[in-house]
Amino acid sequence: MQQVPVVTVVIVVFALIILSNAVKVLREYERGVIFRLGRLIKAKGPGLILLIPIVDRMIRVSLRTVVLDVPPQDVITQDNVSIKVNAVVYFRVLDPQRAIVQVENFLAATSQISQTTLRSVLGQSELDDILSQRDKINHKLQQIIDANTEPWGVKVSNVEVKQIDLPQEMQRAMAKQAEAERERRSKVIAAEGEFQASQRLSDAAKILSENASALTLRYLQTLREIATEKNSTTIFPVPIDLLKPFLKASGQEVG
Repeated sequence: MQQVPVVTVVIVVFALIILSNAVKVLREYERGVIFRLGRLIKAKGPGLILLIPIVDRMIRVSLRTVVLDVPPQDVITQDNVSIKVNAVVYFRVLDPQRAIVQVENFLAATSQISQTTLRSVLGQSELDDILSQRDKINHKLQQIIDANTEPWGVKVSNVEVKQIDLPQEMQRAMAKQAEAERERRSKVIAAEGEFQASQRLSDAAKILSENASALTLRYLQTLREIATEKNSTTIFPVPIDLLKPFLKASGQEVG
């Protein structure tokens, strides 16, 4: 059996290495930033990309949205409350050339600018605003971070504050405040109910006082309810004033 010369094997391996470096395939969401002898040519892709071996160098850049988790940051709010806050940033590369040329590592740079902006914005806000105006703070964070990353060809689409950790003392104080607020609302509702009930009773008393027959009927209805509930004989004194309307009516008929 004839043995393949070593030189031939070396040439074949060298040709394969050159071919693998000269032919690149980029996916739909990828772009390749081409440098030729250190100079920027342009961004290419997707599909098949042909490079000049040794002369050209390509850097892949993904155009998909990146979900960046901002680690917890220690923040002192404007009203001197120490909290720990983390967030999540959604961004994507719009200009691959600027993302490679204008900044060394756009992912790390975006992470750092997100952390500093988070501390700065929340440090200028009071705790009540941070807890109650989350959407407003998220929008402000997105605008500031996006303005800083725009020169790098990076677009920040959304920023969300995920979790706010409060000190134990502040949690207990807020729990007491919430309990006091619930108790206050309960008392206000009870007082409002008493006020409305007293108004209705006052209106009813006024109507009964203006119509003696209505007062008499109400009195008799009360007697019937007592007799129905208690299976016993009940002696209930009847004021003579209640019988006057009936006596007068009876006298007029007789006359």
